[in-house]
Amino acid sequence: MSTNFGFPQFYNSWFDHLRHLVKQLTSLPRPPYTATDSHDLCVLIDKFMSHYNDLHCAKCLAAERDPLYVLVAPWATTFERSLHWIAGWRPTTAFHIVYTESSILFESRVIDILRGLRTGDLGDLSPSQFRRVSELQCETVKEENAITEELSEWQDSATELVGPGFDINEKIGLLVGIIKKADDLRLRTLRSVVGVLTPQQAVEFLIAAAELQFGIRGWGVNHDRPGSR
Repeated sequence: MSTNFGFPQFYNSWFDHLRHLVKQLTSLPRPPYTATDSHDLCVLIDKFMSHYNDLHCAKCLAAERDPLYVLVAPWATTFERSLHWIAGWRPTTAFHIVYTESSILFESRVIDILRGLRTGDLGDLSPSQFRRVSELQCETVKEENAITEELSEWQDSATELVGPGFDINEKIGLLVGIIKKADDLRLRTLRSVVGVLTPQQAVEFLIAAAELQFGIRGWGVNHDRPGSR
């Protein structure tokens, strides 16, 4: 299997465009003051989700060509890889971002909220939104655990490598399926969380998620730079 399929170049270009999308999101008024503002927010949210879908599709193709290459994620920094769950971010991270941002914003505007003034941001999640986010988190944890168990079983079967009649192509095919399941869960989790939120809240969530990626990658690049250690 060849590893020369240009995925690192694709990822670098994808990551640069993510920065561009974040700049577009941060430039829009929040809360939206007009119908045009609301429309622009929804258009950019769709672009954001389409951008993540592009990564999902490209990574699935890369996994089909060489799942071992994708699993070790050489396009990522060592710090990023230390945080990886099956070649990418852990899906349940999305819920931690929602809870963290909600808590920070709630504390900063608690007086207004207690007075009944609606802020409309992540600090102003409704009880039904909190309930749905919690339900999604539980569902995602179960799926994460199931996929983790699949990978564990795949790794435990390494003893078969020295056994008679071992089919390496079959084993590699199983790994491809595991990586695809992990990436599918990542994308579905993003879509599910965004679907629970209002456009304003979704924008805040997507910006926070992207800024976390930027921070982790930035720290990792500095750490990996020659002479930094």
